Amino acid sequence: MNTPDIMSQSHLILWLTFAITFALGAVMQQTSFCTMGAIADVFLMGSWDRLRQWSLAIGVAIIGFTVMATLGVIDPLKSIYTSSKLLLASTLVGSTLFGLGMMLASGCGSKTLVRIGGGNLKSLVVFLALGLSAYMSLKGFLGVIRFNTLDTVFISLATPQDLPSIFSNLTGVARDELHFILGTLIGGAFILFALIRKSFWTFENVLAGIFVGLAICAVWWVSGHLGYLAEDPNTLEEVFLGTNSGKMESLSFVAPYAYTLDWLMFYSDISKVLTIGVVAVIGMILGSAFMAVSNKSFRWESFRDPEDTANHLIGGVLMGFGGVTALGCTIGQGLSGVSTLALGSFIALPGFVFGAYLGLRYLQYRMSPNPCD
Repeated sequence: MNTPDIMSQSHLILWLTFAITFALGAVMQQTSFCTMGAIADVFLMGSWDRLRQWSLAIGVAIIGFTVMATLGVIDPLKSIYTSSKLLLASTLVGSTLFGLGMMLASGCGSKTLVRIGGGNLKSLVVFLALGLSAYMSLKGFLGVIRFNTLDTVFISLATPQDLPSIFSNLTGVARDELHFILGTLIGGAFILFALIRKSFWTFENVLAGIFVGLAICAVWWVSGHLGYLAEDPNTLEEVFLGTNSGKMESLSFVAPYAYTLDWLMFYSDISKVLTIGVVAVIGMILGSAFMAVSNKSFRWESFRDPEDTANHLIGGVLMGFGGVTALGCTIGQGLSGVSTLALGSFIALPGFVFGAYLGLRYLQYRMSPNPCD
């Protein structure tokens, strides 16, 4: 493949990513798919419907990824999530901080984009705070702190950290066979949990879960299959076109915030190019805006008072640092990462929930008639 062909392929990858995320933003706007809302619904109202949406999405993503890996469409070991270095402290602390932050900021990274599309000015402030915090956690002083503290606590595994590789090393069973078995069983369990209650079977609930899961799989295919070059003619090295990490990517909404701000601020620098992550951010906002205008739910919303402003600013900062530290958000680790059956992603899941629970209890305390009691 020559340079003009590579450019054409890169453009196709970006346009496909935009189409997928535009549709995803519209669906999330219409169905109220939201991880923060799902956790709040369980603890405050005892409603599990939105958590089941999330579970259905996880199950679909796992099975979709497993099928593509089994058929040889993508290489499951070429993502950022399957490193043999398990960053235990970073994953636990980062996911907890992210969960706390998303509760203070009224939504995770993906929900923030959806809310911006619906006219929420608070989420625009969260976007800026999260993006700047993520940038500092990737390349600034927060990154130095992270690298010299949390990242020093890790476990070096003998294999990649995905469950099929770990169990293959322990049992001697072929990794590919284990991936198919584990992917089917674990993905099926998540789907069963979602669908076991007949009351969940509404059009919007099922649409949200299935579409979000399929969107994760679609971007895996775009990045890991369509964007894969075994040998770049310029460098003679393996490359995944349109990715910031240089590896196969699916959706995540923390580091791409930083890359989006970087692209906007240094637009005239020809080295700053659009990537899958940046295009996904733009697609989500525009898709949500399209749906909000179409169903007449678009409305401007601003802060209630100074405390509300502070909560959203702090929440954005916590999500930026926590998401980079944990290697992803509730979409990045919670869906894209889990779909690869990475051990670190399964460790991050309870961290997100625990952090969100802490944030919820703090907000309840602040809203009580006399919070000093």
